This record gives sequence, C-alpha cells and structure tokens, in this order.
Amino acid sequence: MSRWRSLDERERRLQALREEASPGADPAGPRGRTVDGEGVRPEGAPFPRASAATGYYGLPLLKEPQWTWEVPLYFFVGGAAGAAAVIGAASRLAGGGRSSAAGGGFGGELARDARWIATGGGALSGALLVADLGRPERFLHMLRVFKPQSPMSVGAWTLTAFSSAAAAATFADLVRHRYGSRLPVRVLGNAGDALAAATGLGMASYTGVLIGATVVPVWNRSVRVLPIHFAASGLASAVALLELAGHRHRALNRLGLAAAAVEVGTGAWHELQDVRALRPLKAGGSGAVVRSGGVLSGPVTLALRLLGARRAAAVAALAGSLLTRYGWMAAGRASARDPELPLQPGSGPLTNPS
Repeated sequence: MSRWRSLDERERRLQALREEASPGADPAGPRGRTVDGEGVRPEGAPFPRASAATGYYGLPLLKEPQWTWEVPLYFFVGGAAGAAAVIGAASRLAGGGRSSAAGGGFGGELARDARWIATGGGALSGALLVADLGRPERFLHMLRVFKPQSPMSVGAWTLTAFSSAAAAATFADLVRHRYGSRLPVRVLGNAGDALAAATGLGMASYTGVLIGATVVPVWNRSVRVLPIHFAASGLASAVALLELAGHRHRALNRLGLAAAAVEVGTGAWHELQDVRALRPLKAGGSGAVVRSGGVLSGPVTLALRLLGARRAAAVAALAGSLLTRYGWMAAGRASARDPELPLQPGSGPLTNPS
C-alpha cells in the first residue's frame, strides 16, 4: 500500500513541475520565474559567472596529475639508462675490445660499465613504474595491446624491450668473460646491444612526449621542446655516471658539453617565452625547482666542463637532471590547479592554430 502511495506522490510532484514550467505559468510565482536570453544569470542565483578572471566557477577546470613521486624519479632513471645504452653500443663499435686505459677512443671497460648502468636503470625503472601503478598486474595489462597513438602504451612497450635487451647484453658479456667468446654468445650480445641502443633513444626522450601530449597547459605548450630537453638531460646524466665511475675519455666530455649546451638553449627558450601558460616554470615553488635544475644542468655544468672540473660538473648535471624532472611535475600540478589558465587567451597548445 505504501509503495502505491509513493508512486502517486511522485506523479503529483511531476505534474506540479510541468505546470510550473508551462508557458502559462505565473511569472510572479515562486517557481514560475523565467529568464529571457541565452546565458543570462538569474537574479539571486547562488553561482558566480564563469570568466577568465574567476575561472570555471572558481574551480580548476583540469584534473591535477595523480602521479606519485616514483614517476619523476622513473623519468630520471630511465633517461640516464637509455642514454647509457646508446653510449655503450657506440663505445663497443668505436673501441672494440680495447681497455678503457687506451687513450683517445671508447674502450671495452666503458662499454661494460655503460651496459651495467643501462641494465640497472632498466630494472629500477620497471620497479618504480609498478610502484606508482600500485599492483604489478596493471603494468602487464598495459602490454595486452599496442597503441602507436598512445605515448603511454608506446612507453610501456619501449621499457619492456629496453630492459630485456640491456639485460641480455649484460648477461652475454658475463658469459663471454667466464666461458669465452662463442658464436651464440656474440650473437646474443650484439643483438642485445643493438636493441638496447635503439630503444634507449626512446627511453631518453619519450617521457617528454608523454607529458607534452596531455592537456595540462604548461606541458602541452612545451610539447616541441620537452623531448629534446629530456633527452639532453638523460645524456648528461649518463655521461656524469660514467665519469664518476672513473672514465675520463675526451669523447665523454664532448658529449657532456653538448648536453649542457642544449640545456642552456631549452632554458633560454622557456625564459624568453612570454606566455601565461608557462608561468608555473617561472613563479612559485615549481618555478624555483625548475630554474634551479636548469641552472645546474645548463650554465653551471657547461662552465665547470670548460674549466676542466669534470667531477664537479658531473655532480651538478646529476642534481640538475633530477631537479628538472621533479620541477616539471610540480609545474604540471600548479598549472592544472590554476582555474584561469584554460580560459586565458594564448594559453593553448603550440599545435593549436588559433
């Protein structure tokens, strides 16, 4: 009986609403007031107007990135590991089996140390990514399909291929030193080196594409520069790690100089851009971290290398590279929290023709 009474009350309520909304409703009635004109704010309405000054009703239009601290550390470790794999493959081709004590070119010990950095970095990168995802099976689910249009899907497959190839090359090197250089071992080592170098290029730069492909204004506005910026930062980190391990080759110093020069260029580009979307890179806590990282990995590292202080330059490059990753993550969060940015003229992506 109560159920039928409830249905009857709902029908009466719906009928009352129809009458109040009908063209013949009394405009002076409590629910019969009308608003003439599109987009007109009703008198006494409890909500503010949406504008570039107040944002989307005073609330952020975008959802803040939910990545935890493991992700920027993964960006740093993965970039250094990828660049180290490229250096290791180049050193093997240029130096052959010569000892690292041999002057001038790359040597065998340098290639071996670079492989270990790539292998350790690949394993640590996977652990950091799984830690951010929360459960290991979530990473496995990312490998169920391959989407070339998705930077995240491409990144998951790149990490898998890179870490496997780097581990295979290191394993082949260990077997060769223990049991001798046989044909299957050489094939495995050469194939692992080649695949690790090819995917290492992606490891060093794809994270810049990953965050640049989002709608976060400060990231999207820098989508053309971020891959170059992150690749140079990864190269500087790999060179720094190898130099701190005791390698003093002139070619490593040249690579470090080139990476620092690119860092100076990307930093200058961001400073010269008078765009509201890039404000988190220059103001607040995120701006302080980004600028500190840029100064350490750019001008400071470049000056120290030119002065011959390579060990100090290596430390500065590592610190700057790490700060850069965390600074960009903080800038993305600040950019998403700003309710005005998405509604401001000129804050859209570089790829937007308007």
